Amino acid sequence: MPEFETILYEVDEHVATITLNRPERLNAFNSQMQRDVLDAIDLADADDEVRAVIFTGAGRGYCAGADLGTGAATFDYDRQTDEQKAERAIEGRAADDLSWMRDGGGLLTLRLYEFNKPLIAAINGPAVGVGITMTLPMDVRLASTKARIGFVFSRRGLVPEACSSYFLPRVVGVSKALEWCFSGRVFDADEALAGGLVRSLHEPDDLLPAARALAAEIAKNTSAISVTLIRHMMWRMLGADHPMEAHKVDSRGIFNLGRGADAHEGVVSFLEKRSPEFSLRPSEDLPDFFPWWDEPEFS
Repeated sequence: MPEFETILYEVDEHVATITLNRPERLNAFNSQMQRDVLDAIDLADADDEVRAVIFTGAGRGYCAGADLGTGAATFDYDRQTDEQKAERAIEGRAADDLSWMRDGGGLLTLRLYEFNKPLIAAINGPAVGVGITMTLPMDVRLASTKARIGFVFSRRGLVPEACSSYFLPRVVGVSKALEWCFSGRVFDADEALAGGLVRSLHEPDDLLPAARALAAEIAKNTSAISVTLIRHMMWRMLGADHPMEAHKVDSRGIFNLGRGADAHEGVVSFLEKRSPEFSLRPSEDLPDFFPWWDEPEFS
């Protein structure tokens, strides 16, 4: 397994686990962690043996948000070093060309949105700021009863980042999203469950086993090609303006996958009352119409 500076990465039984690993800072998010997570996500996406990914945190926290170790300069571009500015610049543009101005958390969540496999967040402790917004494009969130969550941006003189103004209202509804972001307060796991932010609560020792059981159910019983298409269909139809858009994609999916080896195996294994042995791989066997969308550009 590769080694990273700020995360742990391991694969077991077709499930990758990415553990944010700065426990002495409550896994506070910095530029190195962003790069490490992006690299790990690319690695998992390219590995057909990985069928699902779990995110969690080392120690007693999930992620305390952005690392505020540089004080008032934390979010102030004018106070950043030339090296920090160069890291954020879009390829082909000078660091002093402020037309780029891209949020690092958004670069991460956009990559998670494009990911081809299920993403499960096991929120084991405090998750604040980017520590919670990074989980919003993940598909299922489970939380420890010890978790504490906060969209604290208004209390830091900022606005929600990491594309959370897109994701959060779609996850919990606009009224609850606005309440949490207006107030910026930190709330407990019970409120997160009641608000629909997390799927279930677990005692600390039971959290990862529950996440792994969910991931294993997917890994052992489903077609990787089906799951990839389902993930993109569900997320991308949230922005469709008519169900006809879903009908178009559904029809192409059923037609193309219906002719494939996994659909044949899915039907035959069901009729023979045995576990399926799916063979198609996302790295090679996605249908020709995928992707069916045009990627927007940042400008």
